Amino acid sequence: MKKILLTLLALGTLATFAQAEEAKPKKMTKMFQSVSKGEATLLQEGKAKPFCPECGMTLPMFYKTNHAATVDGKVKQYCSLHCVVEDTKKGSNLTDIKVVDVTSLKFIDANKASYVVGSAKKGTMTMVSKYAFANKADAEAFAKANGGEVVDYSGAYKAAESDFAKDSKMVAKKQAMMAEKGKMMYGKMCQKTDKKFATTAEAKTFIVENKLCKDLNSKQMQAIGLYLKNR
Repeated sequence: MKKILLTLLALGTLATFAQAEEAKPKKMTKMFQSVSKGEATLLQEGKAKPFCPECGMTLPMFYKTNHAATVDGKVKQYCSLHCVVEDTKKGSNLTDIKVVDVTSLKFIDANKASYVVGSAKKGTMTMVSKYAFANKADAEAFAKANGGEVVDYSGAYKAAESDFAKDSKMVAKKQAMMAEKGKMMYGKMCQKTDKKFATTAEAKTFIVENKLCKDLNSKQMQAIGLYLKNR
């Protein structure tokens, strides 16, 4: 009888442990592009500086594909080469274009960088990734380990431009789905506002400054920002 009781007790303990493990929230897998806020350099100024001015995405979350450029005398920082192309297509004149070096996490002259296009590492705002390196040897080693072709900035830009229509369609579909989720979250987690927003970055800045919503992670913030911008 004692052995039976001990066996039942052990089984009960294992069951409780298994339930506790199952109840633990799953950690979000860190993306290759992501760095901590402390590791990211933000070159643009203003209240919306943590967000890409084109798509609104949080810059440290996609830092290893960040670009920056001077537009009308002010620095703009983009989450990706896709957003650089998008701003250019809108008629903006981008000068002094910089890109994050994957190795050092510092901004470097994009025209002196070596890019790896089409590696196995996931891209930002594109189905064909584009990562930049200050040293060509680093780019070649990255390509050897992860696949892809080593090109200069011109080659990477042409690839992004060639992919732009296809990538934009993919991004629009994902953003529409996120905005629908954002609408539901906004109804449950946020105070209401009638303010209109020209960009997702502007909407997200308003959320943060006015503490409009509670306990949002980056993805939830993006979803609600997209909804507020597009409603």
